[in-house]
Formats: sequence, C-alpha cells, structure tokens
Amino acid sequence: MSKKRVVHYINQFFAQIGGEEMAHVQPEYREGPIGPGLAFNAAFGDAAEIVGTVICGDSYFNENMEEAKAELIEMIDAAKPDLFIAGPAFNAGRYGVACGAIAEAVLQQLDIPVLTGMYEENPGADMYKTGVYIISTRNSAVGMRDAVKKMSALALKMLRQDAIGSSIEEGYIPRGIRVNLFEKERGSKRAVDMLLKKLKGEPFTTEYPMPDFDRVPPQPAVQDISHAKIALVTSGGIVPLGNPDHIESSSATKYGKYDLQGVSDLTEATYATAHGGYDPSYANADADRVLALDTLREFEAQGKIGSLYRYFFSTVGNGTSVKSAKAFAEDFSKELIKENVQAVILTST
Repeated sequence: MSKKRVVHYINQFFAQIGGEEMAHVQPEYREGPIGPGLAFNAAFGDAAEIVGTVICGDSYFNENMEEAKAELIEMIDAAKPDLFIAGPAFNAGRYGVACGAIAEAVLQQLDIPVLTGMYEENPGADMYKTGVYIISTRNSAVGMRDAVKKMSALALKMLRQDAIGSSIEEGYIPRGIRVNLFEKERGSKRAVDMLLKKLKGEPFTTEYPMPDFDRVPPQPAVQDISHAKIALVTSGGIVPLGNPDHIESSSATKYGKYDLQGVSDLTEATYATAHGGYDPSYANADADRVLALDTLREFEAQGKIGSLYRYFFSTVGNGTSVKSAKAFAEDFSKELIKENVQAVILTST
C-alpha cells in the first residue's frame, strides 16, 4: 500500500532561513520534509510521508493574512495531500496564529484532515481550538520530541479514519464539543472516588473542569485627582512614526516606552498605530483618539489633574498572549510605582 501524502507548514525559523530579521519572507514550497518534518517522517514510518513543506515568515503571514493564506492554499492543493500538519508552534504567538489560521483554511477549502500543535496559552490556541485539532505542547521547542509523538499519533488516526477520542485521551486542547459516551462505572461511584482522592490530597481529574477566570480586584478610588500623577498606557499600538521598537502588529512580544516631554498633541506627522487588528485610518490621522494626550494636557493646565507622567507605554493587544501582557505590565509597573504614579489610564482600541 502506498504511503499517505502529508504537507507540512513551518515558519522561517524552523525552515532555517533565519530569525526575526527574516520574518518578512513570503510563502514558498519545498519538496520533502524540513526541520521538524524529519521527525514527523520518522514517526509516520511506512504509513505516511511528508511530500512537501510550505514556509512563510511570521510577520508576512500576520500582516498579510488573506494573501498569505491564498498563496499557501494554492501550493498545498497542488501537492494533493491526504493530511495537513502545521507547526508545532509552542508558545510563539505569531507562529501559533499562522498555524491555526492556515490549518483552518485548509480544512475549509480543501476538505482534508488538519492538525497543529501549540502551548495552551498561545493566542492561536484560543483563536482556533474550536475549529481544528490542536495538540497541547510545552511552551518551547524543548518539548519537540513529545509534541511530534502526540501529533503524529493523532495524524495517523486521522489518516486511517479512526474515531478520535476525547481531549484527555488524544492530548489535544479541549474544543468545547460534548459527545455522549458510556463510562465503565456509574456516575455516583466516580464522584465518590474523586471526593475521597480530594480529601486525601491525592491527584484526580475532574470530569467537568471550570473556566479559569483571572479576576483582578479594583483599587480604591484616587482621593484627590487634582494632585495625582497620572500615566498613560495603551494596547492600541500608538508609537512614534516609523515604529522604532518594531512592535509586532499581532501577537506582540514587546512594548515601547516613549517620552512625552514637550508633547501636547499626537499629530499625524509624529505618531501612528502599529496595531494590525483594526482599521488604522482614524488612529493614524490623530493618535489622540486612542491615547488622549491632548485632553489630558488641557486637564493638566486647568489643574484638574496633578501632572502627567513623562513617559507612556504602548504595545499591541491583537492576538497577544495573556502571559506576555502580564509580563509587560509587571515590568513597567515597577517604574510607575517607583515614580509615585497614583493612577493609570489604560486605553485599548
């Protein structure tokens, strides 16, 4: 029996083209397996083989998503695969979004099985987990061997058209889909077993995991705003013209700190947005619409606020992971506390 045909998607890093400096590379097709594809090929054995690899830079894909998907779909379709695999992306945000987006597009347009893998906190996981199977991986490429093992096992099941088990059995991120099944033991016994394990402090797995909401208690109101020092922070991507820190338009891995000394208006000639998740026209025409510096300068002059902190902090919220956002805030909040900033105005899009 001939081997099943598989096409694999990877980014510029795993294709050994380069790192961030080469994230602009456009889609291309290469024969056979590359990088992690070699490990997949070994895991498939005689059942399947990677006949081709499609490659695209993370920045190019996320900044030109529709065009990139169209180009890649044409290449993938020409290879006539029986299955499509993307990644694994681990915790690389833009790579994860690209893997999820192209996998979903292949499933919808070519109607073949698709599979990808990434860390559960990757923004791509939250965006695409209900549409495609995403194997849960570790947060870095250190977990490549385990990721390939789990992804290849599920891929072979798909190729054989075997029934796909639950997320716990197969290792994919839960998709929010419920199905009826028969357990070996009745519910009352399972519930008592879990209760006993919990009372003994032993590990157990709930059958109905609750969502994990990150609740932040609000701080007390500022007692005297007319004497308070206020800082501006935004996830709307407002940056000096030219985006000097090269903050990504999606799945940001960094934030910027910018001086407002002597600045009272964010003009079209000096500021713009780096955000790729909304129409930038209005923000680029007047960045005060996202970061209201002009109004706060008026309040400062009128004595309605004590003062405006000299610097503002900016990043892009589009597809950025919660983990990254927390890390940004923990970092610059140290400076705000040290400088006795009493309030922060956080703006989005």
